[in-house]
Amino acid sequence: MKIRCVWEHNGSDSLLYSDNYIGAFTRGATKDIALSKMADEIKSYLNWKKDLAPETFEIEIVQEKLSELNICDADSEVLFDTEKGKLDPIEYQELKALALRSAQDFLTLYESIPDKDRSCLPARQTFYGQIPRTAFEMYEHTKNVNDYYFGEIGIDVDNNGTILACRMRGFELLEACPDFLNNSVFEGSHGEEWSLRKVLRRFIWHDRIHAKAMYRMAVKTFGFDVIPNIFKFNII
Repeated sequence: MKIRCVWEHNGSDSLLYSDNYIGAFTRGATKDIALSKMADEIKSYLNWKKDLAPETFEIEIVQEKLSELNICDADSEVLFDTEKGKLDPIEYQELKALALRSAQDFLTLYESIPDKDRSCLPARQTFYGQIPRTAFEMYEHTKNVNDYYFGEIGIDVDNNGTILACRMRGFELLEACPDFLNNSVFEGSHGEEWSLRKVLRRFIWHDRIHAKAMYRMAVKTFGFDVIPNIFKFNII
């Protein structure tokens, strides 16, 4: 199996994304560290999707983005070459279904945690503010990108309700636009380029980052016996 990877970095810290397994990613202090994690990440990703993983993987870097962002904090701006051009209705429905399933699974994981305001993690500050520590903080942060992501492609939506409800509402408003499958490229905040494909990928990717973090935090705080292994988001 070939894993096509987009490499975003700032000279040292690296993010690797798969452009043929939408939402799968790794991070590392170097490209080699990020590359070394990718096969296990794809296995974990396919396990979440309930797809069988092949025995061997071939990793190919197909695009590189040099960024000035804090990649170590998972700050990202890259638009994949494959995220341009018209969307086929079938592809759109498949990616939409995956983004909604991701939201539902994230909500299920959050609801399973017995004390949403308790965490054993130490406080950590970044340039962008305090890192979410508790399940509630992680959930609110993950849910509340809804208006931001949709807004970058011209869809005015809020963050009211659950992560699943507000995401569904965003898709309903998107689909009311007659030409949404044209997948136009928009210049969004701070000059960053966005498209509908990128929004779909970013939802799944962002859910995955914080579901992994929430699962690890919950296991450390409450133990394996309390938290259901919904995603199998073990440390990779």
